[in-house]
Amino acid sequence: MAAEVPAAAEGVFVEALELFVEVLTATEQGVSAGERFYDHLCEAICRLARMRRALIFRYDPASRRVRAAGAYGIDISQFVGAHISVDLAPITARALRADQVIEAAGDLRSQFPPQYAALVEQPMRLACAPMAAAGRALGVIFADREASAPPLDAAERQLLWTLGKTAALASVARSVATQAENAKQLQQRIDLAREVHEGVIQRLFGVSLALDGDGELPAEARARCASETQAALSELRDALQRPLGRAPQATETTLADEVQRLSRAHPELGVVLEPDGGAVPPSLEAVAQSVLIEAVRNARKHAAPTAVRVRTQRADGTFVLEVVNDGVSVQGGADSPGMGLRLAAFEALQSGGVLEFGSRAPGSWQVRLVVPHDG
Repeated sequence: MAAEVPAAAEGVFVEALELFVEVLTATEQGVSAGERFYDHLCEAICRLARMRRALIFRYDPASRRVRAAGAYGIDISQFVGAHISVDLAPITARALRADQVIEAAGDLRSQFPPQYAALVEQPMRLACAPMAAAGRALGVIFADREASAPPLDAAERQLLWTLGKTAALASVARSVATQAENAKQLQQRIDLAREVHEGVIQRLFGVSLALDGDGELPAEARARCASETQAALSELRDALQRPLGRAPQATETTLADEVQRLSRAHPELGVVLEPDGGAVPPSLEAVAQSVLIEAVRNARKHAAPTAVRVRTQRADGTFVLEVVNDGVSVQGGADSPGMGLRLAAFEALQSGGVLEFGSRAPGSWQVRLVVPHDG
């Protein structure tokens, strides 16, 4: 997009850039990097482009779906759990395909899925800006004005297009940060293997050579072997105390919302969250959702469930998550758990907890996460 921007609009772009620096600086200081950033972005769009409301949909790699990421002037809770795609919103397909800001005015109910048509005020003037970078479509920005407002001028279109690119950059930056963290964990595993090999293994190899010799072992050599063995055990203990398991991927939703999503995505499973359970501590949302997803995936793969019941509990300084499904063949016992559950067990260890799974009653299978949490 190469539209020229009047010199008078340069101050607007500088202000937008300063806002992004402010928000990203707050993120580095520990402020939430999820909704908070996109909410600020929506507010900036409304202020700088003279819009009434703004809403951002983006692809969330953690949940592998498109979700509402931020909003200003509109209640974002209306879109929690929404199943949005370019096929259901034609205006988004046009914006992403052309990599341009698309504007529409009048009765726009046909541009949205029927279940959200009531949220579209009639008439209205709507702009859809693509969030795309390097050929990757990451999401879209919706912003609206009064129907009587004038159409977007060249500077406003360029501003919205630029904000969309910047929002896409923010999403890619977080993805790169996640990949860097994964690479760091892999390097930690490599360092552990090298340290164990060069330290523990070499010490024990020397001890084995001494013990493998002929004749009686002198007292001095015996003491040296004992010392080397103790040193090897100490080094191995220190190495194994490091957190090496995979960390659960950060999430911007809740366990209750994830249960609802799974219930809608797989109605045949009967996924239900039992009421009156303990609230999930925010610091444990990621590992709890990871265990839930793996438990449901394991049930679908290794059983024929008609009911998947999810229970939470907080007592005695611990948080407990239980996922129980039926449909397990009683002939020959329950099937073996999938690799996903075994990997989820490492995530539980990272949080200081344990993950148990296995048959608990004829025809049923239980996955149980127990994590210490002092509140």
